[in-house]
Amino acid sequence: MRLALKIFLFLIFLVIFENKSLSLTDFQIKRICKKEKREFTCRNLLKEKRFNLQKGNSIEIPVIPYKR
Repeated sequence: MRLALKIFLFLIFLVIFENKSLSLTDFQIKRICKKEKREFTCRNLLKEKRFNLQKGNSIEIPVIPYKR
């Protein structure tokens, strides 16, 4: 019974989160890149990463250390 429940919950989890990835909209990309020195390059880079993410390719996400 427990095994059946675990398998059922696992299958529900797979169906709900099936290959859904949230990517940035064009407006969000413009707002982020507005602060950058090279706005055009920033936009192109983020749009390329969004395209790769939607295709299912892996992308690099930089980790910025937290400063108090």
